[in-house]
Amino acid sequence: MKILVPDTIDLDASLLSDTEDNVVVYAVDKPIPSEHRDAEVLVVWRNTSENLTDAARSMPTLKLVQTLAAGPDSVLAAGFADTVAITSGRSLHDRPVAEHALALVLAAIRRLDVLLESQKDASWNAPYNAAQSNPKTEQLYTLDGANVTIWGFGSIAGRLAPLLAALGAKVTGVANSKGERYGFPVVSTEDLPEVLRTTDVLISILPATPETTDSLNDAILRALPETAVFVNVGRGATVDEDALLAALQEGRLRVAALDVTKEEPLPSDSRLWDAPNLIITPHVAGNRPKGSAQLVTANITALKEGRTLTNQVAG
Repeated sequence: MKILVPDTIDLDASLLSDTEDNVVVYAVDKPIPSEHRDAEVLVVWRNTSENLTDAARSMPTLKLVQTLAAGPDSVLAAGFADTVAITSGRSLHDRPVAEHALALVLAAIRRLDVLLESQKDASWNAPYNAAQSNPKTEQLYTLDGANVTIWGFGSIAGRLAPLLAALGAKVTGVANSKGERYGFPVVSTEDLPEVLRTTDVLISILPATPETTDSLNDAILRALPETAVFVNVGRGATVDEDALLAALQEGRLRVAALDVTKEEPLPSDSRLWDAPNLIITPHVAGNRPKGSAQLVTANITALKEGRTLTNQVAG
């Protein structure tokens, strides 16, 4: 079996194959070389859309596309045949994304963006000090006692929720069906507007699907208190950026933090760069998939043996 692995990550080839397999490293920003278009497995990580489209059109013997990204949207959009199994990297990013989400939440709540600007100006920010220590604004600057809503309550949320709870937050999940997950209450998407009325921090970990496009819209933003914080570590496609900009400019949202945007890299002329009370990081939350080789190995073995694949989303 020929297995193509990307040049964007160092996978342990000894784990990926047995003596009969041929593991080949390929460039993710160039067409698949003609001599390797007979591969049966394609591992994907940070591939360009052009590369994926080329692979979908030029690899007739392909059986499995394993993306190491938690969200398989770019692979699903490439046009692979229905006979090709597509598996995601769900769970590989739980720890780093949860960590970055927590960092963004704390940075937003404690307004580290404001303090950083003061540092650049060599200014001891006395107004911030007064606001932060004012008993009337105490809840704005702490997670202790805050109502945190996590929209998209999958495995990343399962890692993040206990970290938030350890700091005193009251965590509620939102998913397609209600119940309890990872020991936390989860409400259905239909109940989200009601939950938002008392939400202090809204964290989105939604995947990019046709159903989630622009999920954070004007109506959702207006359901939040003006003192609320919004953090997105899911996908940029899930946010109506015009609605978010309006909420920030009109003071209907205290602060937002985005690790993802609709267009990436974010163009230098994007209005988001100059938006008030907005923290932006360049899609770095999940840059280190953990356990990639083990997941790829498990799915290659399952493919050979005709067993169920892990994280299969198509094919």
